Amino acid sequence: MIALGVLGKGCYLQETWNKLDFFIVVSGLIESALEYCLDVEKLNLSAIRTVRVLRPLRAINRIPSMRILVMLLLDTLPMLGNVLLLCFFVFFIFGIIGVQLWAGLLRQRCYISETYQRSLIGREGFRDIPNLYYKLEEDDLMPDYICSSPNTYGMHKCDNLPLYKMEGKECTLTVEEARYKEGCVNWNQYYTKCTTGPTNPFHGAISFDNIGLAWVAIFLVISLEGWTDVMYFVQDAHSFWNWIYFVCLIVVGSFFMINLCLVVIATQFSETKKRETAKMKAERAKFTSSSTLSSFTNSENTNLYREIIKVVRHFIRRNYNRLRRLYRTFRAWKLERKEKRLLRKQAEIGQKYNVIKNVSTHSMLNDP
Repeated sequence: MIALGVLGKGCYLQETWNKLDFFIVVSGLIESALEYCLDVEKLNLSAIRTVRVLRPLRAINRIPSMRILVMLLLDTLPMLGNVLLLCFFVFFIFGIIGVQLWAGLLRQRCYISETYQRSLIGREGFRDIPNLYYKLEEDDLMPDYICSSPNTYGMHKCDNLPLYKMEGKECTLTVEEARYKEGCVNWNQYYTKCTTGPTNPFHGAISFDNIGLAWVAIFLVISLEGWTDVMYFVQDAHSFWNWIYFVCLIVVGSFFMINLCLVVIATQFSETKKRETAKMKAERAKFTSSSTLSSFTNSENTNLYREIIKVVRHFIRRNYNRLRRLYRTFRAWKLERKEKRLLRKQAEIGQKYNVIKNVSTHSMLNDP
């Protein structure tokens, strides 16, 4: 900030990443000042401490490849917004179809009919009924047995339940036969009424009772994680041909929509990389143009040791040139001084010669 300035064109705060860096540093200074000046135990600084999460983002501006990826995500947001809007409408249509066809069907269970309840109440062994509705064995992968109503074409019916097992032994007796025969009662034969229960499968997470829960089920299907369980539940409760709905949802959601997002990202990647690379080169040229070291920075991959060597070479060369100029100046001054001394000596010798000549001439003229 001291070298570039704070505000204005070409200054420090003109760059967006520098603004983020400035905000993180100022937040840390405010937090440190409050901790030093005020009683921290009585002051809640959790809101300011959350800014620490942004500190790793300071490395984005230092790593060029990471900066390109982040800028790519920011550039693709408008285009991805259109794709996500299209996905919203498509999934909304699939959700409406699911709610219209299967609302409440995944809560259907096989209960004991009211007729058998009246006949079994008060009889011996009535309290031994294991559950209010039929459940599969605990070691089964899908413990929820979803039945279909008599007027539908689901895969599970309440009139063909397997025999009840007790301690690994199949039970075949009825309540009346258990009075005078030795054995256990097949309680599964009394679960004959398919009606709506209180809970949906997977602890109520998967259902088509409303559009919100339908979107949760659709997201599970397009993620291709456990989507077959959802399809089997719907087939058990409604019809075998419901697989058409799930296959279409996978083709449209998993294959088409997700690949469309990837195409948008791939299309924007090359453009963003060129722009950011040119921008980083311009910034580097801007900060190194005023320095004589710019002639040494020919490669982007030079490391710290090469830069140090270049600085030392430049320092030695600059001082060597200065010494040469000083030596030349001193030598020229010395030669000039020597030349002046010689000229002065020659002038003195010439003056003495003229005096001697005048004296000898005068003596010759006055000699008798």
